[in-house]
Amino acid sequence: MSFDTVIHDGLIATTEGVTTGDIGITDGRITAMAEKLPGGTRRIDAGGRVVMPGGIETHAHIAQESSSGVMTADDYLSGSISAAFGGNSSFIPFAAQQRGESVDDVLKTYHARGARSVIDYSYHLIISDPTQKVLAEELPRAFARGITSFKVFMTYDLMNIGDGGMLDILTVARKHGAITMVHAENNEMVKWMNRQLADRGLTAPRYHAISRPELAEQEAINRAVQLAKLADATLFVVHVSTEGGADIIRREQFNGAKLFAETCPQYLSLTRDDLDRPGMEGAKYICSPPLRDAATQDALWHHIRMGTFVGVHSDHAPYRADETGKFVNGFDVPYPKLANGMPGIALRLPWLFSEGVVAGRITLEQFVGLSSTNTAKVFGCTTKGRLAPGMDADIAIWDPETRYTVTLADQHDNMDYTPLDGHDLTGRPETVLTRGAVVVDKGTLVAREGQGQFFGRAPVDLRARPGAMVKEFDPAQNFGAELRG
Repeated sequence: MSFDTVIHDGLIATTEGVTTGDIGITDGRITAMAEKLPGGTRRIDAGGRVVMPGGIETHAHIAQESSSGVMTADDYLSGSISAAFGGNSSFIPFAAQQRGESVDDVLKTYHARGARSVIDYSYHLIISDPTQKVLAEELPRAFARGITSFKVFMTYDLMNIGDGGMLDILTVARKHGAITMVHAENNEMVKWMNRQLADRGLTAPRYHAISRPELAEQEAINRAVQLAKLADATLFVVHVSTEGGADIIRREQFNGAKLFAETCPQYLSLTRDDLDRPGMEGAKYICSPPLRDAATQDALWHHIRMGTFVGVHSDHAPYRADETGKFVNGFDVPYPKLANGMPGIALRLPWLFSEGVVAGRITLEQFVGLSSTNTAKVFGCTTKGRLAPGMDADIAIWDPETRYTVTLADQHDNMDYTPLDGHDLTGRPETVLTRGAVVVDKGTLVAREGQGQFFGRAPVDLRARPGAMVKEFDPAQNFGAELRG
């Protein structure tokens, strides 16, 4: 057998185990794996390196306007380059519908933006205006194009679609095998807290953490799960930041719910104390849900080890610390008027490797799952996320021992800060391939603009997720089953 590329003598890491061997690549696919493979038009020496599936980043805001009209700093060129330097060979950012906009127009806009990417890409739709036409015509059309995940919000007045809107989206998603992602915070709790703080003149960045209490997340997660159970639909809870929220998810998963979740590096590495930095420096650390405390970090790590979360994703929301981003409404404004979100797409995996694998919190096999394999299964990436013959040659080669200090320049994004600036890490990706084409080669970008391709995705994989039958819809009860359809 002839190969375009052979990666040889690597420590091949999968969720099943770690072995030493070679990988043969032909026409963008893995065509052979063995202890030794001869030939190869190009041979990549991976001796002393970890060879694993390229990361799949599934929570990133790229070339996306916020509901208030603020554009993120990264477009699909800079965002994909930053992702690649972070060990990712593909990503699934959000394509956001604004009120009054058709889903067809949203996808047309984002397809034009995505064409600049250097790695493969897909989309999650954000739905803020679930009209009857959106539900009956436009979402099914999106699903037919391989866009099999929709995100909804339970907070923010311009994005919150209410419980009824959620049930409508969940029902459409269930019918088509799609997965509904949810930002779960109780909107009325947050608004009430904002009023309480404003009345007392407590508007500095540090009060953002107080304004969005843990209870707001926990209540909303519980409510979202119950809504999904009523609709018998699959739910994915994004950026879980609380122990109580993770406990609810774990309990419902144990009971069979069609339920998945993630957390993010910022909730494992930073605390609300970072919001209390001098002047307006704390604004850089405003994100929602907000940063919590060290005890919560320990609890979230426990849930990672126990498998509550399918992934640790960045929630990359790159708003520069200037008038185009964080301070679009001014430099001395109350915290609710500061842009919400932090960058992190390039640091997601290096940080998780260093603080997870090197620190002994998780195994290398778990790292592979959290990086890509679990996500690929949940979000229908049928040819990505695994090292096996027939799969896309999406591969990351890691130096597991190099030590370095995080700098802004290493992020390769359009940002003017990184929240983890100055942190010391061990281990980083050196070479990244997407469908066999080298994107980053030993720390140097070699890809061309537009090298990435859009990929459609399959329905959610619900094996071992039987769901929780609501009594009123149980066919054995002979009552209301005809509503299920």
